[in-house]
Amino acid sequence: MSTAYLHLEDGTRFDGEGAGAITCALGEAVFTTGMTGYQETLTDPSFNGQIITFSAPMIGNYGVEADVGESDRVQAVGMVCREARNAAPPGRTGLLDWLAEAGVPVLFGIDTRALVQHLRDRGAMRAALVTDGTSPEEAAARIAASPEMAGRDLAGGVSRPRREQDPAAGAARCTVVLLDYGAKDSIGDLVAAAGAHVVILPHDATAEDIRAVDPDGILLANGPGDPGAMDMHVGNVRAMLELGVPVFGICLGHQLLARALGLETYKLRFGHRGANHPVLECETGRVLVTSQNHGFAVAPPAGEGGVVITHTSLYDETVEGLRLAGRPVWSMQFHPEASPGPHDARDALVAFVDEAAAYRAERGRA
Repeated sequence: MSTAYLHLEDGTRFDGEGAGAITCALGEAVFTTGMTGYQETLTDPSFNGQIITFSAPMIGNYGVEADVGESDRVQAVGMVCREARNAAPPGRTGLLDWLAEAGVPVLFGIDTRALVQHLRDRGAMRAALVTDGTSPEEAAARIAASPEMAGRDLAGGVSRPRREQDPAAGAARCTVVLLDYGAKDSIGDLVAAAGAHVVILPHDATAEDIRAVDPDGILLANGPGDPGAMDMHVGNVRAMLELGVPVFGICLGHQLLARALGLETYKLRFGHRGANHPVLECETGRVLVTSQNHGFAVAPPAGEGGVVITHTSLYDETVEGLRLAGRPVWSMQFHPEASPGPHDARDALVAFVDEAAAYRAERGRA
């Protein structure tokens, strides 16, 4: 262990103890309110380029498992917590050892309540997590020279090559293309478990690439960065809508679909990150407890454009779901796959596969 600190863009500094990698990591300082699932959180591509503060009081108490990650690597650039443990039960690796091997620094022993309140009041901001002795003056200079999250297209850095998944049992009910802007692995797993053959295509796949697969549904996945900086992807999604197949968007995919339908996106002050966010399902009045991880949101429709709001946040009334009237095109800002988090919305993935299977039947495919 060593002395370490988090230096924020506004000059605020939190001093504590360091672990993990010995380095100076630059990223956007954010916080998550999830109480469990630190491994899933750290490997979620939507956290790419961010320094995550966990509001839960202890992190690392059950170690790291080989098959629990949501991608093939740690995506966060730094981790901050109140108490860090390096527990390694049989068959598992200690969290701090795992992060050190991944090149990710850790700051612990600070008042995370004060840090979370600061980010809530001042907003997510650029920061440096220092464990290598870099001076505060040098850290401040590096922060000033680093890019802000607004305006960044990060999908290309986390998207992976084409891959496919089959249902674990039985014949596939349909074929689904999943656009990988930074897709969590559990999304493909659950869509396959619902009976779909899943073809995962990289972030820059075009409508023609998708036409070549001839799918029964298109799923626009999550990912990091600013949807307002992703004009190429928006154009691709707009062309995908012309294919006529069911389209479902999750998180960043929801935002890209919204832009393709003519809506605007904007940056939230501190974002929604955690596994305990209440969302209202407008048509039924049902309240879902959801898993969320986003720093941008969709502005509400400004008129009668055929886009209907289906879900809203009970925290701040931001748009959490959309549907295009008269067509099987819809989206959710939250994560129905959870992982980590409650399973209140997982039936949305089954409903998407059902819709794709019905489309397959309508066009008479075997």
